[in-house]
Amino acid sequence: MAIREESNQKLSLLEKVSYGLGDTASNLIYAVVTTYLTFYFTDVYGIGAAAVGTLLLVARLVDMVDSPIFGILIDKTHTKWGKSRPWILWSCFPFTIVTILLFMGPELSASGKLVYAYIFYIASNILYTAVNNPLTTLLPSLSSEIQERTVANSFRMFGGQLGGLLVNLTLLPLVAFFGNGDQQKGFFHTMILFGAVGLVMFLITFFNTRERVLDRSGGKSLPVRESVKAIKGNMPWIAGVLIGVVFFILYVVKLSSGIYYITYNLNQPDLVTTANTLGSLTLVGIICVPFLTKKYSKKTLMIAGMAVSLLGQLIIYLGGDSTAMVLTGIVVGAVGLGLPVGLLFALIADTVDYGEWKSGVRAQGLLASTASGIAIKLGSGLGGAIPAWLLAAGGYVANQTQTPTALRMIEISFIWLPILLCIVSILILVFLYRWDKPHHEIVAELEARRAQ
Repeated sequence: MAIREESNQKLSLLEKVSYGLGDTASNLIYAVVTTYLTFYFTDVYGIGAAAVGTLLLVARLVDMVDSPIFGILIDKTHTKWGKSRPWILWSCFPFTIVTILLFMGPELSASGKLVYAYIFYIASNILYTAVNNPLTTLLPSLSSEIQERTVANSFRMFGGQLGGLLVNLTLLPLVAFFGNGDQQKGFFHTMILFGAVGLVMFLITFFNTRERVLDRSGGKSLPVRESVKAIKGNMPWIAGVLIGVVFFILYVVKLSSGIYYITYNLNQPDLVTTANTLGSLTLVGIICVPFLTKKYSKKTLMIAGMAVSLLGQLIIYLGGDSTAMVLTGIVVGAVGLGLPVGLLFALIADTVDYGEWKSGVRAQGLLASTASGIAIKLGSGLGGAIPAWLLAAGGYVANQTQTPTALRMIEISFIWLPILLCIVSILILVFLYRWDKPHHEIVAELEARRAQ
């Protein structure tokens, strides 16, 4: 069944909120994985840091294959609900169940624990792709109006960060409450609660969103060979993928290494919840995105956000052992990162238009899914693996006083690596992310073509 393009492509507040709740659900469940899984594996489940680092990267590399596959499947999907929405419905239940089981922590041998971790972490990643990538591919179909898409994406990113904020505010207290001294039990029962709430949110997203932009296939599946044409010569898409990979390395490095820095370098483990909660102030930057994009380009705002994040890292370094300075740096860095968080997937969605303008093929499933998948999977995999490898190289021993070498490696992960990644992101945006003509002119030409 073809989707008829609607003339009115303004989105209601209900639809924007519902779209955002899809990412709230994703992060309510998956932020536990990106932020706490390294700590859970090393300090709760008892897997060695080096093995954890390899696990996180290998699993993500394996998982990268599924993003283009799901993108192609979405392009080939034709239902009364559209292309992307049905995948949210089909995938939310298995994703939730498998991720809960990832934290069940059965008593096994050392090798058995590692095998269990590999199986359920890889399965969780694949199912996360199945439920979250449709949110990215849905964006270009919600509306062809650039500002409407930007605002809808801001709702999504706000929702995602809200999910992360809820995790950072409540996870460790809930683990303590449910576990009553048993962290393994506490993590498992907390994930059951988060999973149940997340399922409801996924269903709200499915039922309250619509796909409006014209499907010109007439119900026919788009051949893979045709889909790939939308990538050829699409330099904004290639640059968007590179930006996404670097951004997610940066984002996950900060999340996964922060708990170690606060616990061991500052020697204030009770401050972890506060620091992670302040890190969720990316919400402030995200809130500003719809207003700022009326005056400034996405590219300019992303560069500015990365520069502010870099400033936050320098404040943390200059703060030394000062808790107030470190927390101030975390806040500044988080607000800065809010701009690229709020804009990254809108930036990628725009390249779907560029690909259609350049090739005549609108392959939103392949382009959006593959770009976000590579960015999230490869970036998050490296972002989780690098800190774990640095811990191992520094001689880290869980739940012990750390050596100066281990502390130095934690500092590199939390402060210096993010600084380097901010600089790399800015360079990619300045030198690689370029369009042949302004986006609004490209959209106008596409609208004229579709009207013929």
